[in-house]
Amino acid sequence: MKKFVFLALLGLVLLPQLAAAATIEPGLNTISEAIGLGTRDIRVTIATIINVAMGLLGIVAVLIILLGGFKWMTAMGNEENIKKAKQLIVAGIIGLIIILTAYAIANFVVGSVLNATTQ
Repeated sequence: MKKFVFLALLGLVLLPQLAAAATIEPGLNTISEAIGLGTRDIRVTIATIINVAMGLLGIVAVLIILLGGFKWMTAMGNEENIKKAKQLIVAGIIGLIIILTAYAIANFVVGSVLNATTQ
């Protein structure tokens, strides 16, 4: 009985997909529109992905700096904890510098590629 219910539900889920696939006309644009993909240029999409990834990495670096500051404030004069907090802050700042440099390089490269390949 359980197999029958599973197969029936699977058929209900897959049947509309199969029907939609049968109505797709040949051609890349019509297929991408039918399945809901974007129609932007792939270079712009890659640039957007790079920007989002760099933004997330920047947020992580700032959180590491904030964690180091929190550890320093709660160290209560313990030199070992203060040393660990300083290491976290320095690591976060170095990471932030690396991320900003990578963002600048990626932005320059993607912009140059877009300018060179579009008119």
